[in-house]
Amino acid sequence: MPEQILKQYNLNKPSIKVFPFGSGLINHTWLIKDDSNDYILQRINHNIFKQPSAIAANINLVGKYLSAHHPYYLFVKPVATISGEDMVYIESEGYFRLFPFVKDSYTINVVSTPSQAFEAAQQFGKFTKLLSGFDATKLKTTLPDFHNLSLRFRQFEEALEKGNRERIKESAGAIKTIQHYKNIVTTWERIITNPAFKKRVTHHDTKISNVLFNKEDKGLCVIDLDTVMPGYFMSDAGDMLRTYLSPVSEEEKDFSKIEIRNEYYHAIKEGYLGEMDEELSLAEKDHFFYAGKFMIYMQALRFLTDYLNNDIYYGAKYDKHNFMRANNQLVLLQQFIEKEEKLF
Repeated sequence: MPEQILKQYNLNKPSIKVFPFGSGLINHTWLIKDDSNDYILQRINHNIFKQPSAIAANINLVGKYLSAHHPYYLFVKPVATISGEDMVYIESEGYFRLFPFVKDSYTINVVSTPSQAFEAAQQFGKFTKLLSGFDATKLKTTLPDFHNLSLRFRQFEEALEKGNRERIKESAGAIKTIQHYKNIVTTWERIITNPAFKKRVTHHDTKISNVLFNKEDKGLCVIDLDTVMPGYFMSDAGDMLRTYLSPVSEEEKDFSKIEIRNEYYHAIKEGYLGEMDEELSLAEKDHFFYAGKFMIYMQALRFLTDYLNNDIYYGAKYDKHNFMRANNQLVLLQQFIEKEEKLF
């Protein structure tokens, strides 16, 4: 498969070696090794991203702005094909793009030190800050309503009406907890009508694996820009809080391992606000802790909704997979809220 794509880049030489790469769940990725250069080849998941051309257009606009205004910033943009295109389309296979592999860089899958959390938060904050002069409305929305909490709650309510009755009964405890924290939705609905909260160029997928590090363990830049679109700072800050604070992920079945690591919270806040402090309003900064509640709650909501709807969105690798993930996130949410007075 990759060999067919590489012809479009004049990289179909006998010396080329192709290896599966990374652990991403959405896009399929390969490492392409050449005698002189290495590359990353990626297939865009057309089932998730319905308009790959919108992704290419966004990356092109952001790249041009950064090149003109911040040429020192390491922006990893797609390699053009021999015909000058940003992507390759192969019938029945989908869309592909090629990126240069940044020499002496690496990514990590799990945050293991506060320093890593700080570096990642600093990079995501820097990305948005450098684009503060860019008109975010020029970007296309690659995933409509991706972080629309009001919509996610309505979908949950519809699942309560039309979903699997046996699963609804079984999930009574989780449903009650979701309803108990509905004030998180109410706060969101006030935010989106408040001019103090600004839509900016937002990454929307701030897991640690979307940051490149150098050999000195310092952040270089952010990568995987498929979800870059207009959004609120809470999407980026909140997703870091959701995925960095606990030593275990939403896949952990032993909930006793879930904990909120205070030093990681402070590292994220320091790293992000170190770049974004002057960009955010006082109201936004006052909602930094809320950003964590927003993202953790929304993910719990989505997992539980999918479980009630018979796993039609996320699928399930085993029985009650999404039920477990929803409860995992609700435990994380409750532990996070318990720390509010101490961390705020």
